[in-house]
Amino acid sequence: MTSTDPTVVPDPWQSLHQLLAAMDAEIEQVYVERGIKGVRPRFAYPLIRLAHTGPLTIRELAESLNRSHSALSQTVAAMRKEDLVTSEPGPDARTRRINLTERGRSLVPFLEAEWRATHATVAELDGEIPYAMTAVVEEVRRALEHRSMRERILRHLTEPPQ
Repeated sequence: MTSTDPTVVPDPWQSLHQLLAAMDAEIEQVYVERGIKGVRPRFAYPLIRLAHTGPLTIRELAESLNRSHSALSQTVAAMRKEDLVTSEPGPDARTRRINLTERGRSLVPFLEAEWRATHATVAELDGEIPYAMTAVVEEVRRALEHRSMRERILRHLTEPPQ
């Protein structure tokens, strides 16, 4: 342990995490106001994709959404609990194919409309602020391509003496 607690300094990520959580909560509120219970914003992308592709394994779905297998596995488990998807044995004993339930399928037209409205809202926000969020994210991505987060951390890392 070091002499000072580094966590007393404000977390530079906290405001971003709080902003994203608040935005998700507002999207979820739109669902609730429309009488859609048990659906989280993170469900929209995989539900819409499954409606357009048909059943996929978790790995196929994760790859098509550019998400990790682990994250998608957790999302699918949560969607299964809300009767939005089912899973059936896949092509081999290690895989499961994910398919929409009737409830999941019935929500897709609304979720597609919300998806488009959310994208329009982000474009609107980008026009209202001095630095467009989408441009800032792209600039950060490019900067990290030039020198990775790992390289940057290692440059600043001073390990305690053994």
